[in-house]
Amino acid sequence: MSFSLAIEAPVRRIINKPQSRSVISFLLRRNLSKLALMYGTDKQGRHQYAQHYQHHFEPLRRKELNILEIGIGGYKNPKSGGRSLRMWKAYFPKSRIFGIDIYDKTPHDENRIKTFQGSQTDTSFLKRIVEEIGRVDIIIDDGSHHNDHVITTFKFLFPLLDDKGIYVVEDTQTSYWPNVVEDMEYGGSSDLTAPHTSMNYFKSLIDGLNYEEFTLDNYVATYFDKHITAMHFYHNLIFINKGLNDEGSNIVAKRPS
Repeated sequence: MSFSLAIEAPVRRIINKPQSRSVISFLLRRNLSKLALMYGTDKQGRHQYAQHYQHHFEPLRRKELNILEIGIGGYKNPKSGGRSLRMWKAYFPKSRIFGIDIYDKTPHDENRIKTFQGSQTDTSFLKRIVEEIGRVDIIIDDGSHHNDHVITTFKFLFPLLDDKGIYVVEDTQTSYWPNVVEDMEYGGSSDLTAPHTSMNYFKSLIDGLNYEEFTLDNYVATYFDKHITAMHFYHNLIFINKGLNDEGSNIVAKRPS
């Protein structure tokens, strides 16, 4: 069976049968790229994200996690979208998968998948969702991709992420789009130094990985300085690892007080 981008219609019809999909997803459960193609999510094909997800998530695959994805897909149609939610369910056999979307997506609710309707910039809504989930181990922002929304959501949700969690931001190419693209306005900029873009915001956090080496007078470490342990940048994709960033300085000199 070919899992290229051009899966023929008869094969697709077979795959879409619940019984067939269950068997095939089990056989492919360790290969996220093929699962992405099978479920039809653009994390493989239009984008090349699945290989990076595989690299970061493989050690976690058999753990009991709570995974929250922002953006379910399908726009206003309640029955459309949900492809990546089902892909995550297949890849993480012991985890619970949660999705947020501005539109009602409850038709996708099933065993180990639950959806919530609300805005990714509504912090009251986000707080309620995290409280209901109880503990969030992985957050994936595949939502509006508007630069302001991405930054607002990260600033609020990252502190609520589990102490050893992973935060992922997709489609950071919108940072470079100053005008309307595909009938959407994303708030990007052709100025590579523009501070309001999501890429420049996340780049501004990189130095914080080494905050214990700063010799700046009266520098006060931020929450992100103290709790980001690694950042991985790929084409249009960022992984941010959370933990306690307290390894200490490599030099004897102390920061001036």
